[in-house]
Amino acid sequence: MHASAHGETARPAPGPGSAQRAVAAVWRIESARIVGALTRMVGDFGLAEDLAQEALVDALQQWPTEGVPRNAGAWLTAVAKRRAVDRWRRQERLEGRLALLAHDLEQEQGRGGELLWDPDAVDDDVLRLIFISCHPVLSREAQVALTLRVVGGLSSEEIARAFLVPTATVQQRIVRAKKTLAAANAPFEVPPREERAQRIGAILGVLYLIFNEAHAASSGPEWMRPELSDEAIRLGRVLTALMPQEPEVHGLLALMELTAARFAARVDRHGDPVLLADQDRRRWDRSRIARGRASLARADALGRGRGAYCLQAAIAECHAVAPSVDETDWDRVVLLYEALGRISPSPVVELNRAAAVAMATGPASALRIVDELTGSGALRGYHLLPATRGELLRRLGREEEARSEFVVAAGLAGNDRERALLKRKASGAEK
Repeated sequence: MHASAHGETARPAPGPGSAQRAVAAVWRIESARIVGALTRMVGDFGLAEDLAQEALVDALQQWPTEGVPRNAGAWLTAVAKRRAVDRWRRQERLEGRLALLAHDLEQEQGRGGELLWDPDAVDDDVLRLIFISCHPVLSREAQVALTLRVVGGLSSEEIARAFLVPTATVQQRIVRAKKTLAAANAPFEVPPREERAQRIGAILGVLYLIFNEAHAASSGPEWMRPELSDEAIRLGRVLTALMPQEPEVHGLLALMELTAARFAARVDRHGDPVLLADQDRRRWDRSRIARGRASLARADALGRGRGAYCLQAAIAECHAVAPSVDETDWDRVVLLYEALGRISPSPVVELNRAAAVAMATGPASALRIVDELTGSGALRGYHLLPATRGELLRRLGREEEARSEFVVAAGLAGNDRERALLKRKASGAEK
């Protein structure tokens, strides 16, 4: 399929390397819309992604010599739709469906034969794609892989690098997810209103998991994975455009922006962790802070109260606006954690509340909370429990007990950088 066949004016031929970069850039930005439009047309989510991938192969073959089409996303979509027509012809499918596709392709020809494609338009296909990628019949791992692949436009290799798993594992998850959706006959639609709240929760949970892995990598040599956080934030922005009346969507975006604002200060020049008390706040990204606060304000303006993500964003805002750790409004942070614990109770929230209590009223009262958590066994195997207990014991002057806790925490930590920091604390080399 040649660019001229679409009536497009192509840019000058860019050469193989730059064409490959152009294909990757277009795919990252437009993949959700392309796959969404194809799924609506062909009625098969797995087939839609296959057709889109075939169109990418065509682009890699043609763009180096023919140039990048001016409306590259539309070019890919049209090529994929024509491939669908070819498949149906070979399979002697219903004439009516062929006629529908042919009509659709004709409608996409604007004046002078130019394909219509508004880069700022957001349509329901992307929203349907997000919902089907996070369908409840899929495991959380499959939801994450599928969301990053078909909504985020990441390759299997990129997803594998981000989560430090073999590429084959990611590919298997994606293949299995497509088969599961097909077996469940999952409709390509925004679910009915009565199901929407639960499904939105799953979508936000996937984005939150992706961002958390970026914020504090669960394993591997690097403490953070900023490129993964950028992807989560980009998807969060897409979601707020698609669902502007959902306060928790704005709340999650606010939380991610406000947290990512600190990333540059969270590691030193060697890549080692720098904890909140020691961060140079001049390195915090003020533009991200402004965007995060604006997102939280938009959530509040909807007038439906704060959910779990909005409350976490409000906690992040307390840190973002404070000139220093000592000048943080710790009483407010404790109140926000108490509210979060009431609407979304979890032992991790309680552990975070304990850390805030230590700053607001002292380590002794916080240690009682942590000891209750330890006794409950709810966070057994979670390295931050003994790490937090070690910090509190150190502040109380119980140095030997603190060191023992840091040794335990280091043994549980999966991330290399975090483990090294905890070992230094255990040895007394770092306070």
